[in-house]
Amino acid sequence: MDMERVQAISMLSMTEGCVPPEFIRSEKEQPAITTLHGYDHQIPTIDFGDPDEVNLTHLIAEASREWGMFQILNHGIPVHVINNLQKVGEGFFDLPQEEKEVYAKSPDSKSVEGYGTRLQKEEEGKKAWVDHLFHRIWPPSAINYQFWPKNPPSYRSPKNANEEYAKCLQGVADKLLSVLSKGLGIGENELKESVGGDELNYLLKINYYPPCPQPDLVLGVVAHTDMSAITILVPNQVQGLQLFKDNHWLNVKYIPNALIIHIGDQLEILSNGKYKSTLHRTTVNKEMTRMSWPVFLEPPPDLAIGPLPKLVGEDDPPKYKTKKYSDYVFCKLNKIPQ
Repeated sequence: MDMERVQAISMLSMTEGCVPPEFIRSEKEQPAITTLHGYDHQIPTIDFGDPDEVNLTHLIAEASREWGMFQILNHGIPVHVINNLQKVGEGFFDLPQEEKEVYAKSPDSKSVEGYGTRLQKEEEGKKAWVDHLFHRIWPPSAINYQFWPKNPPSYRSPKNANEEYAKCLQGVADKLLSVLSKGLGIGENELKESVGGDELNYLLKINYYPPCPQPDLVLGVVAHTDMSAITILVPNQVQGLQLFKDNHWLNVKYIPNALIIHIGDQLEILSNGKYKSTLHRTTVNKEMTRMSWPVFLEPPPDLAIGPLPKLVGEDDPPKYKTKKYSDYVFCKLNKIPQ
């Protein structure tokens, strides 16, 4: 393996009662100091099944402008489909370490796919309290089964949990992009076509945040915005997501069976800043393992993304450069100015 996994570090740290110093964040990042306590904020919660399309469009567009994050209920994905997705993901992280390492990404890989610990260039040499597994789940032409675990068996068996979830998720994604397009006053298919149409990639990431003896000093994932067009996230029951709003870090309170929607960088760019890719981060828990299953809806690597011509003008010039998605990702992961 290219490094010691956080899952193994957690076992030793829980015994010793402290974490290695490379995980301790500076005071400007430590959750105990920087979180607005006693305030579990309810991000906008929207009934995705609302038959009033005008009202639904208004609520989603407003949440995307003001928050960049919201939860949707009545999204149409059966509870058992989400439960199966979670069950196989939990099963992978319960495997012996040597079996998980079979799916590890190589240190020189240019792809994020595979099992790993480090994702991006680390500030000040500090590490995040998380292991992860990345792989694409849609479209079929983008899937590399090399990174799909063979165990538990239902991870990649016929009618497996990931493919079942991906098929259900397409309806949610298409409807979201359509509503978001209408919220910008453009044709309902324009955002989907602008991010790749049927070639839009669905990249699943399973985050595994093991128990931590000093959760007030570490972060699971550091503050960031998502590179994607949209991120659709399933959490487990352990809270830990925070977003930055009005100069405060706020705890996000989950609602059972809801999906958490993040506006990603590419929609902020396409909308010329009208929709907001919000800054967020993840905290960890002292007693319980936190997990999450975000799916990043990503444009094809060679697709150029820039502000839509319909959304710029003399009074609202382009705020972002147009560049290939692959170039955007490289700059973002290596902390190179866009």
